[in-house]
Amino acid sequence: MSRIGKLPIKIDNGVTVSIEGSCVKVKGPQGELSKTFDPCVSITQQDQAIVVTPKNDERFTLAMHGTVRAIIANMVKGVQTHFSKDLEIKGVGFKAAVSGNVLDLALGCSHPIKYKIPAGVSVQVKDNTQIHVEGADSHLVGQVAAHIKRFRKIEPYKGRGVRIIGEYVQHKEGKKKA
Repeated sequence: MSRIGKLPIKIDNGVTVSIEGSCVKVKGPQGELSKTFDPCVSITQQDQAIVVTPKNDERFTLAMHGTVRAIIANMVKGVQTHFSKDLEIKGVGFKAAVSGNVLDLALGCSHPIKYKIPAGVSVQVKDNTQIHVEGADSHLVGQVAAHIKRFRKIEPYKGRGVRIIGEYVQHKEGKKKA
């Protein structure tokens, strides 16, 4: 049995949880999230906690036990305080700007890249090179940051591209003259 899955999820004040079969809806001061899970685990609410238990001892069920518990815990945390990722753009002439729900990126391509920001995520740009991605759904925030990062991966010689702040990139040594 999963060590993480055994732990109950504490529900703080200001957060309401409704469970209908395998669908969990969480509402809090920062937003509302809902997700449907595989029916191989049972999700119950006891007092001010949510408990996830496996229905059988199959390998898939045991794997889903901890996964479902972690996702629900992230949902409860996300509606209280938003998840965020900070990205940094490095390179001459590389910049970003937000207009409405579109992120405009100039990353050295022959054309500007226009990325449509999905609902539930907010993106702010500081100093044309700092991108702040924020939202209640941790999966969606990470996915948006990964999409933005994929437009221009870090180049290992000079370090140009889009990186998550705090990410380590190993630099390579360039050619040497004989």
